[in-house]
Parts: sequence; structure tokens; C-alpha cells
Amino acid sequence: MARVGLTPERLTQAGAELADEIGFDEVTVSELARRFDVKVASLYSHVKNSQDLRTRIALLALEELADRGAAALAGRAGKDALTALANVYRDYAREHPGRYAAARFRLDPQTAAASAGGRHAQMTRAILRGYDLTEPDQTHAVRLLGSVFHGYVSLESAGGFSHSAPDSQQSWERILDALDALLRNWPAHPPR
Repeated sequence: MARVGLTPERLTQAGAELADEIGFDEVTVSELARRFDVKVASLYSHVKNSQDLRTRIALLALEELADRGAAALAGRAGKDALTALANVYRDYAREHPGRYAAARFRLDPQTAAASAGGRHAQMTRAILRGYDLTEPDQTHAVRLLGSVFHGYVSLESAGGFSHSAPDSQQSWERILDALDALLRNWPAHPPR
């Protein structure tokens, strides 16, 4: 019999909170069982294993990020939209470091296709429509923005910019200015 009050949703939420506390890579069914003071076996009627738990946390994180991104982008365009979405990722990583790591968890193709990950790509492409990019340049730009946002956030989260001046906020603002300028003046390349 399943323990009263334990559901896949509650375990996923608790796993996400645990990820923020101890790190996403440290989240296991055993660790979660300790959190609820139950035997590991009592969780297996709700989650298959640690991989399933991590997948559920990743899906939750992708959904939360997509919801925040959509709210931040409403009514914005151009650099304002670019900055808003970039700040969503940065702020989420600061508030929820374990969940942010979970959002980058590799999902199988079927799970990824059904996840909120597609909403992230749609939001980025919506921003890029304001820069009048066509394919394949739009795809190159999506990859560039993802690399810069996630790369900067990852380095900053690891303390990479805390040991020297100027303040990382100043660098972040300069980087967003540079991305905006690049996107407005995207270099044209002849077809190969």
C-alpha cells in the first residue's frame, strides 16, 4: 500500500527542492526517502528509479522556466525581449541552482519532444523575429543565445567571476548589448 500523501507530483517537487539544496546530481530515490523518513521501497510505487525521478525534476524545471519566460516576454520585442529572457535564465539559476541543472538534463528524444523544451526554442525564435533573421541564420542565432546564456550562468554560478572587477552584472549587461548589436547586424554569408 502506498504511503498516504506521497504522489509522483509531491515527490517531484520535493526532489526539486532537494536538488536546490544538495545539487541535482546528488538527488536519488534513497536520498528522497530519507527526506520523507520512509523506506525506499515505499517510493517505487510513485517513481521507477533515480533516473525517473531526475527526469521528472527536469520536466518540472523546463516547465517552470518556460512559464517564467513567457510571462517575461509578454509585450516585449527586440533588445527588451532579449534581455528579459536572458534574465529569466540567470535569475532562475540563482534562485534554483539544482533545478537549473536539471533543466539541462539529457532527456530521451520522445520525452524531450513532449517537454516544455520546445517552448524555450519558440520563445527564442520569437525574439529573433524582431531581428529579421531567416534560416539557417535563425538556428545559428538560437544556438548562440543558448550558449551565451547558459555558459555565462554556469560560469557565474561556479564562482568564475567573483574574484575580479568589474562586477559580473556589468559584464552581463555588456554581453547583452553586444548580442543585440550582433543580431541587428547579423553577417550575411553567401550560400555554399
